[in-house]
Amino acid sequence: MAGIVQLLVTDTILSFMWAWATVIIRIIAQNFLGFSYYGHTAEFFKCCLSVLNMFLFAYLVKLTNGGAYNPIVVFTSAINGDFVTFLVNVGRIPFQVFGSIIGVRLILKTFPELWNGPELVINLHQGALTECLLTFVYVLITLGLDRYRHGSFFMKTWISSILKLALHILGSDLTGGCMNPAAVVGWAYALGVHATKEHIIVYWLAPMEACLFAVWTFRLLVRRSKPEKQKTN
Repeated sequence: MAGIVQLLVTDTILSFMWAWATVIIRIIAQNFLGFSYYGHTAEFFKCCLSVLNMFLFAYLVKLTNGGAYNPIVVFTSAINGDFVTFLVNVGRIPFQVFGSIIGVRLILKTFPELWNGPELVINLHQGALTECLLTFVYVLITLGLDRYRHGSFFMKTWISSILKLALHILGSDLTGGCMNPAAVVGWAYALGVHATKEHIIVYWLAPMEACLFAVWTFRLLVRRSKPEKQKTN
């Protein structure tokens, strides 16, 4: 029971920190380094800082023995586990949402002029399909990295960070390329659009369905690869 409570507290703190981390990267690139928002140099430095940020959070996840700030991660674990594991992991999602909401509210109180939330610039169906495809690829490759146990922490984190950054860039001009429902709901709650059809379908249902489909696809690929290995042996 103490371990579950520790995970819930850790998830809340990490989600709070993740909301602030994305804003801090923008502040460093623009205010401290003096780059313009749309300049190529600013984008390059923001990408570098984003990779370092993902390395930091990967280390924090390892340090906290499984803490998470993304509902997609815990939902993947929930699908792969038994019924008790499913309930525990699904129960962690509200705490991640709570941490993100508190983080965004504090950001807007500290920097009222600052806005860093995702924006849906395409229609509902295209947005849902975009988030679905991005999340599917992300979960599928993440499962592959987790299965490869011989790789080092640095190499796995490097591949995962570059992958997530590339997917984020692909979807940034369409839906924000979030692949993190908890991070999105913090900004949506600040605007009062967290209960709209667009937010629920694009940023919650589509990623969760993509996660489920990616897990099933990965299981199918693994099952097919095992007989082939046995034949070659």
